[in-house]
Formats: sequence, C-alpha cells, structure tokens
Amino acid sequence: MTIFRTLILSLVLVFGGLAYAQGGGDPQIEAARSSGVIGERIDGYLGVVSSADADVTRKVQDINNRRRALYEKTASETGTTVQQVARIAGEKQLAQRVKAGEYYMDESGTWKQK
Repeated sequence: MTIFRTLILSLVLVFGGLAYAQGGGDPQIEAARSSGVIGERIDGYLGVVSSADADVTRKVQDINNRRRALYEKTASETGTTVQQVARIAGEKQLAQRVKAGEYYMDESGTWKQK
C-alpha cells in the first residue's frame, strides 16, 4: 500500500503542479491561512475555519476546484478514485504544509490548531 500511495502522490505532483492548486503565493490566502480563517482538511481540500469574506471564500473554492481537477486527472491515470487521491494528498498537506499556529481538520471533522 505504501508504494501505491507514493505512486499516486508522485503523479499528483508531476501531472498537475500541486503548488498551483494550493493558491501558491496568494497573499490574501496566506494571510487567511496564518490568521486561522482557513485551513487544510484531511480530505485534500481547503476549508473555512471561521467567517471569511466573500473574496476569500471565492478563492478557497477556486483552489478546491483546481485541486479536484488535479485529483480527477490523477485518479483516471492511476485507476483509482478521486477520493483516494484527494485523501492521500490531504494527508501529505497536513504533514508538510500546515505550519505551527495554522488550522487543520482532523479525522473527526474537528478543526484543530497545529
């Protein structure tokens, strides 16, 4: 299973550019992330932790749409499901992307601060 997970993650990174699908470098998204307005979910998508203005909410949705497109492409190329690819990417996001003080959603659906 570990080899399978590594293969899927590698394909996610190669075929879509996960940095692009993260909102890479958008100052408004980074500010919302560091202030606890948004956070990473275990299912591979961004989520709104507390109330966010319409612009941030729209950007989160745009990032999630890009991530989903990347996950769909990877799933079709690996013969897996979008949910499997998204979950693996989500686990990697939580392990590598979430910094101290930022929020993430755990297995139970509860927002926690790292």
